[in-house]
Formats: sequence, C-alpha cells, structure tokens
Amino acid sequence: MNSMYFTEEHESFRQSFKDFLKKEVSPYIDKWEKEGVIDRFIWKKFGDMGFFGLNASEAYGGMNLDLFYMVIFLEELQKIDSGGFAAAMWAHAYLAMAHLQKEGDDHIKNKYLAPSIEGNKIGCLCITEPFGGSDVSGMRTTAVKKDSTYIINGSKTFITNGVFSDYLVVAAKTDPEKGGRGISLFVVDRKTEGLTATSLDKLGWKASDTGEISFDNVVIPADNLLGEEGKGFPYIMQHFALERLVMGVNAHARSEYALDYVIQYMSERHAFGRSLDKFQALRHKVAEMATEIEVCKEFNYSVTKRLDQGQYLVKEASMSKLASTKMADKVIYNCLQLLGGYGYMEEYPMARLLRDSRIGPIGGGTSEILKEIISKTVLDKKCYKPIT
Repeated sequence: MNSMYFTEEHESFRQSFKDFLKKEVSPYIDKWEKEGVIDRFIWKKFGDMGFFGLNASEAYGGMNLDLFYMVIFLEELQKIDSGGFAAAMWAHAYLAMAHLQKEGDDHIKNKYLAPSIEGNKIGCLCITEPFGGSDVSGMRTTAVKKDSTYIINGSKTFITNGVFSDYLVVAAKTDPEKGGRGISLFVVDRKTEGLTATSLDKLGWKASDTGEISFDNVVIPADNLLGEEGKGFPYIMQHFALERLVMGVNAHARSEYALDYVIQYMSERHAFGRSLDKFQALRHKVAEMATEIEVCKEFNYSVTKRLDQGQYLVKEASMSKLASTKMADKVIYNCLQLLGGYGYMEEYPMARLLRDSRIGPIGGGTSEILKEIISKTVLDKKCYKPIT
C-alpha cells in the first residue's frame, strides 16, 4: 500500500472490487471478447454495487468519494485481460456521466444521471467525427434550434458504447459561424427517430461496442441542452484533463499487469538448466520496465491528488497520457518478447494486451496533439484556465 495516496479504506475497496471482478466478470470475458457485446446484466451488477457512483453526487445516488477510488476502479479493470470491457465501463462512468454531473440540470440528472449510477442506463460521449478527430472546433455536426426543440444533423465516429448505449452526450454546433465558440452539448435518447449506429471492427478492445453514429434530422427537446448554449467547447476541454488522466492510469495499470504476468512466467520457465529470471540480460530488462512503470505510476498518482484538490491541470494530465501510453506500448511489446512463442498465442494474455494497448496513444487526444498542447505551455507560456 502506498500510504502517501491510499488509506486502509481504499485498499479494502480494492480487495472487494477485485473479488467482484473475479466472480462476476472474469468468467464472461472470453465470451464478450468473441461476440463484441457485453451482456446487459453486468451493468446492473456494477450499479447495484455502487461502482458507477464512486465520484458522483450523493443527491443522485452516488458516494462522492475521492479520485483515488476512481484510480483503483481503473487499475483493477486493467487486470482482467479485456481492455474493451474496461473501456466500456470507464467511458460510461467518466466520460458520459462526467458531463451529466457537471453540466446537467436537475431534470437531466434525475432522468439520466441517477439511472446511470444505478446501472439501468448506459451512456456514451460523442465528439469525434469522421472528418475531424482531434480538431474539436472543426466539427460539422449541427444543432439548429426550432421552437422548443433542437434538430441535429451530422455524424460521429469511434464512439465507445456507441451502439448499445441508452443515451448519447453529443457535441454539435449551434452557431457554425463562431467555430469553437458555437459548440453546445446535448443529451440524446437512443430511440430518437433519425439516429442510427453502425458497429466498427477494431484491432483491439474487442469486447466493447465502438460505433459510427448518424444524425438525420434528429429532433430533441430544448431541455436536453447541457449547460449553456455555445459553451460546449470549454466544457469538453475542461473534462479532457480527467479523460487523459484516466488513460494514463489505464496505461500504467495494464503495464504492471503485463510485467507481473511475465515475472511469474520467468520464474517457472527453464532454459539451459535454470529459470529465465536468473539470466542477467532478462533480469535487467525487467528492472528497466519496472522502473518505467513506477515513474509513470507515481506521476499519475500525483496528478490525481492535485485534480482531487480542484487544480486545473491541462499540462500535467496531457503529460500523464503522453508518457504513460508510450511506456505501456513499449513495456507490453517487451513482455510479449520475453514470453517467446507463447506471447504470440491467443491463449496467453499478452497478444490481446498488445492489441488493446495500441489505442492508448490515439484515443482521447493523439500523442501528437498532446505534444503540441504541452509545447504551448512550456515554450509559449500559455496558461489554460477553467470556465469561470
């Protein structure tokens, strides 16, 4: 236990969550990976246990706990050999629900947030578009106000939970002439007429449904506006720090899982009369990987602590994701190598880990975009500030 960040209560939660995952989730992982669909019952079980409400408001069924409970939630999800299942859970809890919690009014929170905490509704966040990934301000999806409604037209892509979710948090331009200043956020019910979703076939994250969404004259109530009209872009930017930290934590956790697996394998596998963990070249490779993981983990914990204190950490959260996802790709690649031919076999976890890890430097802002954000803070002395 790292006493600088985790209390006995944290560790008690970690153990109970690990036990839950082992009993309720692990037996179904291979099935969900093969089918690309996560059975609905598990969402309700997560809700019943309070796992979706760790950091949500108590007024709507959450527990309003500190962010280190989120860290534990993320870390343990990375250790069940399905990045796709993990993504479905955290995209619901820390992407879609985060906007409901922060920008939603009482009507929206009662209709969408409370059932999300209970596991009765599943959400997704729709920002990325086919013609513009990291260029959020360049999105083409529009929402035109007409009387007491908005009419949405456009498309989104690479949306986690995009096919089987019950509602979508959608970014659209309410005033296209204003660029980023003309973007607003909305909640859209899945069954709304004119909304269609197509499942995408991916390299990894096989268990999660990733969709391309089309909006063809989708009419929603004006009450489904999240926050103020025209403030969607700063809302999105404000949440990116948490999303990038989430992906940084995911990266150090899956790397740690991969290395632990390899260490166990090396202690059991023999060559030339001794176990692999006795060969100096391999021992030193393990030492290097363990060091890289620990450095990223400690930095991510520090960022978590500061975010939990309410600090606005655009630079640090970007660094977390940039460094951790790069490290994870490297570590898991080397771990697969240490398994030799077994690393290439699907019955061992490393092949799936390698595929699942590759999304890290892409999703939630590519490494190239993150480098530019960090460059602006370091070289141009740009100071990112929260919405006031």
